[in-house]
Amino acid sequence: MQKHIIVKNINRILAIALINAGLFTSAYAQVGVGTKPEKGAEVFIDGSRKMLDEKWTYWKGPRLKAELPIKWTVVNDPTDKGTVINCYDASAAGGLYGSADIVTKKEFRDFRAHVEFFITKEGGNSGVYLQNRYEIQVLDGDTTSHGMAAIINETKSPYYAYNGVGKWNAYDIQFRAARFKDGKLVEKPLVTLYFNGKKVHTNHSITQVWGGPNSGIDGGNDGGKGITDIPGGLKLQSEGHNVYYRNIWIKPEVIKEANTDF
Repeated sequence: MQKHIIVKNINRILAIALINAGLFTSAYAQVGVGTKPEKGAEVFIDGSRKMLDEKWTYWKGPRLKAELPIKWTVVNDPTDKGTVINCYDASAAGGLYGSADIVTKKEFRDFRAHVEFFITKEGGNSGVYLQNRYEIQVLDGDTTSHGMAAIINETKSPYYAYNGVGKWNAYDIQFRAARFKDGKLVEKPLVTLYFNGKKVHTNHSITQVWGGPNSGIDGGNDGGKGITDIPGGLKLQSEGHNVYYRNIWIKPEVIKEANTDF
């Protein structure tokens, strides 16, 4: 019995060390690069053209310039086997966010999501939008509240957790949508984020949609503060950069309590 307890404690210490180092496996943390979909989750990017066309479309925002079919491309995974999706779209050249962004055809309220991305060059820029409203930034070289893994303009960038250019990175997200009563906002949206296995934002309350009407749903409502009670898809941003995506899956949730920690 004593030997069993010692072994168990050693395994626990090892697991914590691996997680803190970003070298965990899904057997310990269920977060990080390579994490497989949870039971009940749906895969939205598997690197195939078929899934891209079936499950995504261009976001029809005021700046939309692109036309279907989606011009994002399938490319070889630069480090592993298989194919991945490149977010480069000529319609978004020059940083015209909102001109060629893609969004899932399915819409969500509360959810758990996993997103893996690969920045090919310094300064690579994209973004992951929760409910097509709230951006988690994908931007190499920026450590500010507008930078890598920041909840845009709401938190500082946890840049220390970034694996860097030329390597795969992973966001693991638990999101709880805003709550309304009699048409009025009574609870702000909440999010917890792991970045490459490190918990970097816990139960962060999001105040508004940033970036104006070209950014996403409700961006043009009352300066982004006029959040409405409608679901939204997961959106990926194109700004004319070569940023790759793979292994994206989403699991719908019903999070009754105002707590997204996991």
